[in-house]
Amino acid sequence: MTGEHFYAYMYRLRLIQRWVLMRSAVPENVAEHSYQVALLTHALCTIAREVFGTDVDTGQAVVLALFHDAEEVMTGDIPSPVKHHNPGMLRSIREIESLAANNLLGMVPEALVSAYRPLITGPERDADLMRWVKAADALDAYLKCAMEYAAGNREFAVAEKQLEAKARGMRMPEVDYFLEHFAPSFRMTLDELTE
Repeated sequence: MTGEHFYAYMYRLRLIQRWVLMRSAVPENVAEHSYQVALLTHALCTIAREVFGTDVDTGQAVVLALFHDAEEVMTGDIPSPVKHHNPGMLRSIREIESLAANNLLGMVPEALVSAYRPLITGPERDADLMRWVKAADALDAYLKCAMEYAAGNREFAVAEKQLEAKARGMRMPEVDYFLEHFAPSFRMTLDELTE
């Protein structure tokens, strides 16, 4: 019965490395990235609610964040320069990701499929809530670059600027708030944080 393998596959996300085209001072895997995106999704939704008075289903957005890259357990993390090389490449990769997501969903026991379909397959995901997840995903990529560059790794210098522009380009006041109030701390050493 393939349904018994779903969670075993999900646990393998920790084996999928990110940033494979870049020399990283601190390696990162998809499982920790998913956690960080969930954490940032919670932060952005909380900022939206508490600072800007926007009503957001924070809990459901965080759950979507946990599963936002689930298909990568089968496809691996395809680097952005490869994915966005040209429109044909992007279409092909999106098709592969869709096939992988459907294959993964096929491992879910029938009694649970309706609960997991809107978390795993793209067209079923709540577009309004995915906006928060996409913002958190962009923010997480920017923070990775900022931390790498702060650690002296110039490999991430250009990507940091591009990803900050992408995050700001989402035109979400919650992202700008996070960048102003929280992002500077990510460049600090532990000694600086504890002073």
